[in-house]
Amino acid sequence: MQFRRKAREAAVQILYGLEVQERDPWEALEHYWQHFDRSEMPAEAREFAAVLVTGTWERRDEIDGLIESFSEHWSLSRMSKVDKAILRMAVFELRFCPDIPPKVALNEAIDLGKLFGSENSGAFINGILDALHGRHKRESRPGEPKPDAPATGGDEPKGPASRPD
Repeated sequence: MQFRRKAREAAVQILYGLEVQERDPWEALEHYWQHFDRSEMPAEAREFAAVLVTGTWERRDEIDGLIESFSEHWSLSRMSKVDKAILRMAVFELRFCPDIPPKVALNEAIDLGKLFGSENSGAFINGILDALHGRHKRESRPGEPKPDAPATGGDEPKGPASRPD
């Protein structure tokens, strides 16, 4: 699913932009798509990018708390905005996207760190995500039934994101 790689690359750039200039994530998505050739990004990639951006941004307080709890000697304010955008998106995928295997989310985040971040970003991102995933891998993700529990639905993203009216 090469389209997901492209969607993640776009989502990181949009999340970075939201960190620099906070605004509505839907506005940020629209602004991004206005400045890039949509034909280079299939509709399913744009939809996946929208899920990543809106889901990450809407849950950023919870996600930031998780990141800070696993980043020894690093507060969010000390992290680069690029690393923060990648970490937020990866934590969103790990915690709220049960259709994405954790190993995929981890590897994609590390690769994005190498692509967009500093020479140490990949290792930095890997360390935080590995610690977070190691502690939480036995917990079921939101929306997944626990053993011997009835399935209830959950609040994980389902299908393409749609802009609220």
